[in-house]
Amino acid sequence: MDALSPAERILLVVSAIPAGSFASYGQIAEMAGLPGRARMVGTLLGKLPQDSDIPWHRVVNAAGRSSFPDSDPRFAAQCDRLAGEGLNFVGQRLPQSARWQG
Repeated sequence: MDALSPAERILLVVSAIPAGSFASYGQIAEMAGLPGRARMVGTLLGKLPQDSDIPWHRVVNAAGRSSFPDSDPRFAAQCDRLAGEGLNFVGQRLPQSARWQG
């Protein structure tokens, strides 16, 4: 994975998150060999085109919450995509049992 750019490493890890599971930005950074670069993960995912196949919706903050405000259309899109995989927010958090261990 060292020959890949940081962005490629992040996208590779995010692409590996299975349906019905989630990971945190920090977890993705760590797995991509970029410890402490959670914001880089969020920035990269935020720049993906809307029709991207990368499962950005499976990445949430460290508390298991969406990083989007409830009023943001991306929050609704994230909820819809996760629900389509059988994963729902409970009290604004995803169940820890669904956290991907990679």
